[in-house]
Amino acid sequence: MNLTKPIKATLPALLLMLSASGMAQSADSLRQMTLNPVVITGTGTYHKANNSPVAVKVITAKEMRDAGVTTLQDALARLTTTITTHTSGMGTFVNFGGVSDDYIVILENGRRVSGDDRWARLSLSNIRRIEVFNGAASALYGSDAIAGVINIITDDSRDPVAATLSTKVMNHGRLDHDIHADVTEGRFSSHTTYARRQADNWQVNPYQAFSEGDKEVLKLTGRPMSAAFGSDALSERLEWRFSDTWSAYVRGDAYDYETRRPQGATYFTQKSSKDPATGEKVYTYTPRAAYTYDLHHQTFTYGGGVRWVPDSRTHVYLDIHTDLFRSDYDYWQTAEAEAYAETRKRTRYTDGTLRGIFRLTDANKLSAGTQYVGESLVSESDNILGEQTHTYNLFAQDEVRIFRGLEAVVGVRYTYNTHFGSAFTPNVALFGSAGGFRLRASYAGGYRTPTLSQLYATDQAKTTSRYTLPNTSLQPERSSFWNVNAEYSNQTLAVSLSGFINGIRDMINYRTLTAAEIQADASLRQLVDEGWTTLRRRDNIDRAKLRGISANLKWMLPAGITLGGGYTFTDSKAETITLDAATQTYVTTVTPVDKSVRHVGNVMASWDKTWGDYHLCVSLDGHIQSQRYSSTYGYAPAYSQWDFHTRHIITLAHCTLEPGLGVENILNSRDTSYWNSNFSTINPGRSIYASLALRY
Repeated sequence: MNLTKPIKATLPALLLMLSASGMAQSADSLRQMTLNPVVITGTGTYHKANNSPVAVKVITAKEMRDAGVTTLQDALARLTTTITTHTSGMGTFVNFGGVSDDYIVILENGRRVSGDDRWARLSLSNIRRIEVFNGAASALYGSDAIAGVINIITDDSRDPVAATLSTKVMNHGRLDHDIHADVTEGRFSSHTTYARRQADNWQVNPYQAFSEGDKEVLKLTGRPMSAAFGSDALSERLEWRFSDTWSAYVRGDAYDYETRRPQGATYFTQKSSKDPATGEKVYTYTPRAAYTYDLHHQTFTYGGGVRWVPDSRTHVYLDIHTDLFRSDYDYWQTAEAEAYAETRKRTRYTDGTLRGIFRLTDANKLSAGTQYVGESLVSESDNILGEQTHTYNLFAQDEVRIFRGLEAVVGVRYTYNTHFGSAFTPNVALFGSAGGFRLRASYAGGYRTPTLSQLYATDQAKTTSRYTLPNTSLQPERSSFWNVNAEYSNQTLAVSLSGFINGIRDMINYRTLTAAEIQADASLRQLVDEGWTTLRRRDNIDRAKLRGISANLKWMLPAGITLGGGYTFTDSKAETITLDAATQTYVTTVTPVDKSVRHVGNVMASWDKTWGDYHLCVSLDGHIQSQRYSSTYGYAPAYSQWDFHTRHIITLAHCTLEPGLGVENILNSRDTSYWNSNFSTINPGRSIYASLALRY
């Protein structure tokens, strides 16, 4: 049973109060709050969405509950068309605007979330909205903000005691469980969140395929399509509001994730040889242990901040936090040794930001500040014994109302990195409005420094005789992002159309060294003498150009009916340099960007109805996407998934009950490709889910 977070005194609560007898909230007011929410991500300052100088997509708490989503990845993939997700044995990958999640910044209430597990650590139990900004934003948010920014805005109660319990249960042992509690005493408040996620192994097609000449041979595999796992996340934030001028907070977070892969599972390896008698090629298949270890991730975050608001024109924020991330290989009993753990990597990320928002005049708002970021990495598997980098930033952005109906935003960030020196990142935007029409145009530069792993990692793949060298001469990746957006809205309808061009240069990828390069370096020749046949390193050798158009519609009809949908077309082109082994020359190949999807669409229809203290919401959601490209496996098939949800809200004297029942993947869409394919989806098929939410 899913106890998806119940109603707070926000949009879902207002919907309930509107529906309940005796409430005075008007339908027109509710529609305005639904179609025109407050946003902050695009400029770092508060705006109504209709008045934001840059376009920001908002996913509301009601939309998430109506769709039955309980994880951040599901919310983004099913309720937007600019974001797609792909899950494999290596985890879940997010693609935003045609590029990978390496180029995305994730924030929680404006605080940057780092670490390999950042998507899974964030609970949706206490969420007000998700803000999605599509475009480069390095001027405001620093390195990595090349594709966009996702900001999770939480919803903390100021009641003396408020608690939420939510649980969702599906087949294959899938469980999402969340608890959130707010306690307020005078000017002190405590906000606690706990989230549990788990699932069993499952397989859709139990075979792996081998090519044997001109025919295909199938062998059973014990490797699951989706690996079992369990995770726990605990977060605590304490806040003191000393006065209307001063407030402070401290916080701590702990996250633990571990896979539970089948210890007895086997798979087959193929080896070819020549029959000495006939000279024909023969094949042998050897069973091997599929897994010898589980992955274990742990993250600990601690920090705090201060807010100073001397008057309505001045807001100053100081935030400092540190993320400690650790990833281990948990080996079980093997022929060589008993169970033991090996550290895969340890990272430390420290962020300190001092930021001020100053309303200089009624037509001018300045945001300015400084930021320090420190990172360190230890990775035994990559032979990194301890490396670190430091980044110092100054940033400023000015919002100016030129005249009524026309505004401009101009910003710049200066960055000094101890490895890469100085850089400037600009952004500029124009915003015009008249009646219900709005037009926006913007340009922003993107900037991403190489990771410590990219700079220093040494990888030795003995099965393929491939040796990866470190490269401390890497340069930052840069981008230019152009965006145009047109919108129209009234009290019942919101329509938007956007077009973008994103050019990314100096992208980092692996480059195989030529025979001449190896011959000229004694240390490289030594590696060849030791048996390494392929030597490579990372270099700034790739570039990408992405062009796209996106359309969205939301229409609130009478009788509680809401219709919505969106479509995004992305044309991506990646230029990759590869080595021709025969000629020992580099050639440029042009392909779509890895893991990009050309066509993505979603549709939504919901109906809300109230009878006294009982409120019903029925919704149908569909997600459709075309083939997804993989530089390793080729194209994954197109697919669509349709889900049906019912939410039942029962208002009692001191609490709200919210049971839910629905069907995920109504049409039983599954990708039945052989194991180790580029799966379009790893969904196990049609599933009935039960959920329950309780709010006191």
